Amino acid sequence: MKYNYCPKCGQGLQKVILGVNKVPRLKCAACGFIFYQNSKPTASALIVKGDKVLLGKRSIEPYKNYWDILGGFLELGESPAAGARREIKEETGLEIELVDLLGIFMDEYGPGGDPTLNICYLAKITAGEPKPADDVDELRWFTASDLPKNLAFKNSREIIDLWLKKQLTTKPE
Repeated sequence: MKYNYCPKCGQGLQKVILGVNKVPRLKCAACGFIFYQNSKPTASALIVKGDKVLLGKRSIEPYKNYWDILGGFLELGESPAAGARREIKEETGLEIELVDLLGIFMDEYGPGGDPTLNICYLAKITAGEPKPADDVDELRWFTASDLPKNLAFKNSREIIDLWLKKQLTTKPE
């Protein structure tokens, strides 16, 4: 997104080069405010039951009708763990327990969209039956051998690949 005006005083922003890394920033000449543009934080949960993962089919763009890891954008001041639990409740009606932090993944919200910082947890269901809601049209359990080809977002594939790798390395011999 292109920003032209200072969110503090409403005056025009100017491009300046700041810091030892010489990063271009937007700065207000009137009040001195520096506008840092950051990746938008998201929180997700890869819900696992045995050798299956629960994925949701997106009902909105970007990637409408593609399968996705369940989760979404954090609210202002919300912790990633609380955001993951809230998003899962909104999208599936499920209560979950976050078992482990799976990883942090960089992506963008659709082609040419805002950069995102995606925090993904492994989770298990503690209450409820999965029912699609909010921006999810369908929920389905998948095994490693029947994962859908049409996954939304690059980080969806990265998350599943990391989970599969961890499954292989933690299996008893």
